[in-house]
Amino acid sequence: METRKILITGGDGYLGLALAKRTLQSTEENLLLWVRASDPEEFAAKQERIRQRLGVEADRVFCRWGNLVNPDPFDTIDPAEIKVIIHSAAVTRFNVDETTARRVNVEGTEKLLRLASQCPFLERFALLSTVYSSGLKPGPIEEEAMDNRAGFANYYEWSKWASENLLLTEFADLPWQIFRVATVIADNEEGTVTQQNAFHNTLKLFYYGLLSLIPGKTETPLYFITGEFAANAIFSLLSTSLKKSIYHIAHTKEESLSLGTLIDLVFETYGERPEFKMRRVLKPLYSDAESFDLLAQGVNTFGAGILNQSVSSVAPFSKQLFIQKEVQNRNLVSALDDYQAPDARRLVRNACDYLVRTKWGRELQHASR
Repeated sequence: METRKILITGGDGYLGLALAKRTLQSTEENLLLWVRASDPEEFAAKQERIRQRLGVEADRVFCRWGNLVNPDPFDTIDPAEIKVIIHSAAVTRFNVDETTARRVNVEGTEKLLRLASQCPFLERFALLSTVYSSGLKPGPIEEEAMDNRAGFANYYEWSKWASENLLLTEFADLPWQIFRVATVIADNEEGTVTQQNAFHNTLKLFYYGLLSLIPGKTETPLYFITGEFAANAIFSLLSTSLKKSIYHIAHTKEESLSLGTLIDLVFETYGERPEFKMRRVLKPLYSDAESFDLLAQGVNTFGAGILNQSVSSVAPFSKQLFIQKEVQNRNLVSALDDYQAPDARRLVRNACDYLVRTKWGRELQHASR
């Protein structure tokens, strides 16, 4: 009988590939990595990159492809060969438009849930979400089902909430788990960064003096983790924790930094470099929500100018910088024997040092050519 596999969607993505590596290193399981591709040539190129990243362990890896916007993106997968599904495929940009967020993140999830319902040997269905599926809700954010009454800062947040809601209402009989992941700012506590997001882009704008105004309140807590922490926690929870449970892959407010502390720390770290000191870049001023919205609307008339690019990079998540969230992680801590939060200040300093040293990855790309 063919050995049943663990299916990871978004298998070539940051967390998808990290979970694949962790699984191959710690188990004898076979993996089925599903990737987005438009044609056989694109799939072949992605498959080769996966095999290069996974090395000798790739012998236990099988790949399939499709597109979540297609009517049946998983038609090449036999439901009987799957025992665990980890759904990490999604558009994760804060500035994703409504149509794309709905078609890929919500309707794409529904298509996978329908496949899961047909898997006779399914043991777990893990949905990777975000702590910001809580939207603009302030106060304690518990590891439980969320509502949408507070609204959302962007369509990405809405789509992740809608995906969770779809699972909890229409597919609740599945052996589900939801992992709400905080913002990944580095691969590890040493600060290595192999995939950049809005956080890293904002740090770049600060470094080059291109963002002189920041929306938000200094006391707003920010929830950062490493990719290593996320992969290790999710891997452990898949095999040891309860079904039909929600976990925040995040640290608490007390273990995290506030917006004001983050900016002070970033500029303190940058200030240790002579080239930054010479430019005499000032810390950004804080803006209220209404003023920043007016600025964002106004700079749209400047097209692709520097000001427009700078403001547009922050605008999609700006509303969150005013919300005092208290992310709870009691379920996570109780399920992990080795839970430990990193030194948040050291993590940010290390990430800043790495980004500046590598010129936001450009020097590494040049060296690999």
